Amino acid sequence: MPRISTKGQNMPESPIRKLVPYAEAAVNQGKKVFYLNIGQPDIRSPHEALDAVKNADIEVIEYSHSAGIESYRRGLASYYQGVGIDVDYTDILVTTGGSEALLMGFMSCLDEGDEVIIPEPFYANYNGFAQAAGVKVVPVTAKIETGFALPPIADIENLITDKTKAILICNPGNPTGYLYNAEELETLRQIVAQHDLFLFADEVYREFVYDNKEHNSVMNLKGIEQNVVLVDSVSKRYSMCGARVGALVSHNKELIATALKFAQARLSPPTLAQIAAEGALNTPQSYFDEVIGEYVERRDLLVDKLNEIEGVICPKPSGAFYCVAELPVEDAEKFCQWMLESFDLDGDTVMMAPAAGFYSDPELGKRQVRIAYVLDKERLARATECLDAGLKVYPGRLELV
Repeated sequence: MPRISTKGQNMPESPIRKLVPYAEAAVNQGKKVFYLNIGQPDIRSPHEALDAVKNADIEVIEYSHSAGIESYRRGLASYYQGVGIDVDYTDILVTTGGSEALLMGFMSCLDEGDEVIIPEPFYANYNGFAQAAGVKVVPVTAKIETGFALPPIADIENLITDKTKAILICNPGNPTGYLYNAEELETLRQIVAQHDLFLFADEVYREFVYDNKEHNSVMNLKGIEQNVVLVDSVSKRYSMCGARVGALVSHNKELIATALKFAQARLSPPTLAQIAAEGALNTPQSYFDEVIGEYVERRDLLVDKLNEIEGVICPKPSGAFYCVAELPVEDAEKFCQWMLESFDLDGDTVMMAPAAGFYSDPELGKRQVRIAYVLDKERLARATECLDAGLKVYPGRLELV
């Protein structure tokens, strides 16, 4: 039998989906599973997006331009300008999801063996993108005790070598929901400028910022305009995860031209999804006001109830729709599997994402889980009841002092 590639063998498994077989088995046993493991909101997609596809006057679903439909890119540029990011449509490359944007960015900016520093815990698929691009992830650890704030500048600078070519952040963060403030971004700006690095920023959760706080985009950092690479997506902003439309944005014309070559190799992003995404640009502010209000209520309910459970620690996030909780268990992955295989509360149980997969060193997240508050408040409340009841009888629970 031919040998599978080393790169393929080293491609990491998704910690978000690895317990799916156990969830499927639980459903087959008649259990009701509350899915808190994945960032798939139950929020409706905007009518403006759906109607754009329904009303599209087309007879052939053609390739679009490899950089994306021009009218959509122009509309995106107007959207960015509306949130204080000054870009031209030629600074934008439409991609098949934010995932492709980051992968193309890595392949355009970094060579095989180059290093990218990422604060952890980080979105688990960053490992996969780095592996596919031949890039080495160098983690710098954020602590749950500080709510996952940016690690000290010395911790970051100590990791910089002659192989370091980039820093990557997610703001607001997945999996933590942490929102970087202006001072933290200024710290990153100084490091990037001093060492002439690329600064990648995954800002797909830009709209979801709470408690009257402000989102600061890396695109507005002065003096490093040519170093900054923005990754974006319609998936979360408009609850259109299945559309698979993202964007790579940069003032660096050489970077955009290089990424376009990779875009040409895959021909074009999906045409119908771009039509939907262009329609979504007409979504009224009232939609976002309603959605943000809903997420704040869900966050407050979930995090408050989690912190009421004996032994659970969960910082309150300021953005996105995730939180990371530390549980009083020896191994969170085993606990999550046990919840699906061996536990139910009157027929109900919960699926969560073990947080070990969001760290380069799994031991750091061994007792943590990521929870996505993507279900309505009634189901979230019931899910926390199940979690509390499960922890009370779990055989691997730690004794609290």
